[in-house]
Amino acid sequence: MAEPGGTAAGRLADPAVEARLARLDELLEDLGSAPGPVIRSAVESVRLLTEVYGEALARVMDHADGQLAERLADDELLGHLLVLHAIHPEPVERRAARAVERLRPAVRERGGDVEWAGVEGEVGRVRLTAGGGGCGSGCGGGSADVTAVVREAVLAVAPELTAVEPVQTAAPAFVPLTMLTHRGAR
Repeated sequence: MAEPGGTAAGRLADPAVEARLARLDELLEDLGSAPGPVIRSAVESVRLLTEVYGEALARVMDHADGQLAERLADDELLGHLLVLHAIHPEPVERRAARAVERLRPAVRERGGDVEWAGVEGEVGRVRLTAGGGGCGSGCGGGSADVTAVVREAVLAVAPELTAVEPVQTAAPAFVPLTMLTHRGAR
């Protein structure tokens, strides 16, 4: 039986989880800026509890076969926790590439394209082709917007990366075939 703000008895729907995470961030930020030994104890308690839950999750992953581990990692909340505790079964490169692939249809809808170009050190690289959208390459804004969305999506699944930078590519210039075949005739 579903409960308000939940999916089944005792379970939270994704929006309820997101609200709790946002509130937790606020509370931890407040705690971090407050002085005193009680606050330090509270922060240490949260850290220790997080470590214990991380260890429990790692043990679950130790017992999961490949297919179950993949399903667990595909769950948005579990995937983030696996990354947080450095136990995600997929390497950074693959997680980032999948995030870019998920965005690709939306970028193509805007007349551009995006593809994963790899990792250099701790920096992710994406190849962006600016969308025409009927206004040519001088429209501005669109490419920066796409870059920001791609950066956010990649860093959400691969926080081990320090940055995500675009490798700009322009659409190939049109060269008439006659220019190539008659060049020596001049």
